[in-house]
Amino acid sequence: MVVFAGIVLLINAVYNIVVWPRFWTRVAHDPRARDDQGRATRFLKVHAILIGIALLIAVVSAIAGVMLLLQP
Repeated sequence: MVVFAGIVLLINAVYNIVVWPRFWTRVAHDPRARDDQGRATRFLKVHAILIGIALLIAVVSAIAGVMLLLQP
């Protein structure tokens, strides 16, 4: 069961690291991301925070997955 959990955590990490940066490029180029003066809107800021949290969770998942797989 420990090996399974480690593998699931690593799959989760890889998925998030692949998906969220691609989503960020779409958000950043969305017309709602900037106002008329070129400043970041709430739309861009909220998505930046959500994507940052998702990537942080991905890193933690990767670390936890590796630790589970390397334990004796």
